[in-house]
Order: sequence, then structure tokens, then C-alpha cells
Amino acid sequence: MKSSKRLFVVLCLVRLAATGLAAQVALAPQNPRIKLATTTSTDQSGLLGSMLPVFEKKSGYKVDIVAVGTGASLKIGERGDCDIVLVHARALEDAFMAAGWGSERRDVMYNDFIVLGPKDDPAGIGKSRTAREAFAAIAVRKASFVSRGDNSGTDVKEKDIWKTAAIAPSGSWYKEAGQGMSQVIAMSDQLSAYTLADRATWLAVKGSAPGLAIVFEKDPILLNPYGIITVSQAKWSHVNVAGAKALMDFFTGAEGKALIQSYKIGGEPCFFIF
Repeated sequence: MKSSKRLFVVLCLVRLAATGLAAQVALAPQNPRIKLATTTSTDQSGLLGSMLPVFEKKSGYKVDIVAVGTGASLKIGERGDCDIVLVHARALEDAFMAAGWGSERRDVMYNDFIVLGPKDDPAGIGKSRTAREAFAAIAVRKASFVSRGDNSGTDVKEKDIWKTAAIAPSGSWYKEAGQGMSQVIAMSDQLSAYTLADRATWLAVKGSAPGLAIVFEKDPILLNPYGIITVSQAKWSHVNVAGAKALMDFFTGAEGKALIQSYKIGGEPCFFIF
């Protein structure tokens, strides 16, 4: 009787071990590395640092992040040097898809752009009714303005606003940094200058820019939507199709959406779901 019980216990342990091994095998993708090209805002805000460990633990994939501007991220995709992009400039995204570089695009989330400036707001843009009026006031007063100047989603939006104001900014008051968002915020703080920023990065770094404040916000033109795009295997046969699809499904699925909605900095939400 004792030997029968002992044999039963051994068989149960073997079955449990086999089940665990099968689960481990299921969580071991054939190509476990995913290369994600994305914007500085998703990285510097801390969102990816919050979400990706959950995805990696659940899926068995490891995500390698390249955080640059939207334009640079899409160029990385065009060269086949990443598997998936997470960006925020719809016109550039549509052009990427139309050229066949992407196989699928989905909406992910949105937040908004804000205009930062010296707390005393020397150009008086806080009185403006629209972003166009705010930018026009900066130009009229030749108040210092720091631009990303890097074809990022933020830079594209900034240039669009200048265009709506019928202004081609130039001169010593207008500085193109060619840097990421956090660096531009720091530069604007040092120069007592205005800049356009995404809200998430501002929430993450505002403690290091004590001279700046939000001086204009809430114009509908400042909406900042993000899209996720898988790179086309038809263009680049080596891309990790399965990994890119798994990451896209995670970001746009119930679990990913819940993580996006719950992510906050200092109690303030950073991104919202469509």
C-alpha cells in the first residue's frame, strides 16, 4: 500500500514537472528578440519601463528599445532595422504605410501637447484663445523659442502650428536643438524660452526645470495620438513578424490598455485610450 502511494506521488510530480516544462517551452519564442523603434516621450515618460516587463514576463520575448523621434523611428523601419514602431505623427505614419513599409497600423493611445514657457510668460501667450495666436504672440515679441528640430512628432506638430499662423520662424530668437524632448525642456529652462512639449515628458522631468510652467494648453489642435505599426515582411524578410504582432496585440489589447490608463506620474495620468 505504501509503495502504491509512493508511486502515485512520483507520477503526480512527474506530471507537474512535464506540465511546467511544456509551459516553459510555450513561452520560448523561436525568435525571442523584438526591436522597437519609438519616440522619446514613450521612453522618457517611463511608460515603456512600466509596461514592457509585464509583456516580457508573459510572452517570453525581450524588447530592445531605440528611443528617437518619430521621423527617425520610421526611417529605422524603412531600413528594416526594427520590427515595430510606436510613434505619434499621423501624416508620417500614413506615408509610411502608403509606401508599403508597414504591414499593419493600429491606434494605441493619445495625450496632448502643451506650450511651456517662463513662469512670468513675457509674451503673454496665456491670454491666447488658440495655439495659432499663442505662437503668433511669441513671434511678434521675438521671445526665445526652442524647437526640437528633429522631425519628431512634436517637431511636426510645432511646424504645423507655425504654418497655420502663416509664420516661418527664423532669427536669433528661434533655436532648433536637434535633441530629444527632455533635453529641449532643459535647454528652454536655461534660456528662459518657450517650447512645445508632450505632456507625459513634462510630467516626468518638470522637477528639473523649475523656471518653466505650462503657459498654454487645451486647444484641440494640440491632440497627440499615437499609433503602432509592424514593419512589412514583404520589404524585409528578416523582421520578427511573430514578435511584432505579439507586441502590437499587447499594446492594443485589454491588458495593455489597462496598463496605459493606470500609468501616472505624480498622480496625473499621462496617456489615454481611444
